[in-house]
Amino acid sequence: MEATKRRDSIVSILSQENRPLSARKLAALLSVSRQIIVGDVALLRASGVDVIATPKGYVLESASMTNKFVGQLASHHSAAETKTELYAVVDNGGEVVDVIVEHPIYGELRGRLSISSRYDADRFMETIENKQANLLSELTGGVHLHTIACADKKTFDRIKKELDDLGLLYKN
Repeated sequence: MEATKRRDSIVSILSQENRPLSARKLAALLSVSRQIIVGDVALLRASGVDVIATPKGYVLESASMTNKFVGQLASHHSAAETKTELYAVVDNGGEVVDVIVEHPIYGELRGRLSISSRYDADRFMETIENKQANLLSELTGGVHLHTIACADKKTFDRIKKELDDLGLLYKN
């Protein structure tokens, strides 16, 4: 398959999905290697196509937020409280889309998360532990933002209240 047609196929496949697809899955669908898909996605992004790389795979920006209420919350807590925060969001019907911190040198740093269940939260925490990686929020003393996607504003407000009750929201 010609490279241009393959990249068009990637966009077409992702536009029909409402969940992320891994590079391995896309590679199998298009009969190429995973490395080819990774390169194609990089070229698509460079050309302005809003392909998001999440821990679960690739998704188009427009497809990831279709028919959802999206809001941001400022949080402040220790690394040990991260799992509690993630559970509070997903247990109340939300998805933790990303984490954002303000770095004094680099400005805004954003990590895509796409955590929508306790299973996702557990996998994320296991990966942090197994790779001995630091959370982005550790760069800012625990202060960070999350983009939350959910069914409606009422759900968002319920998530915000739960996080506030747990003492995990940032208070100036």
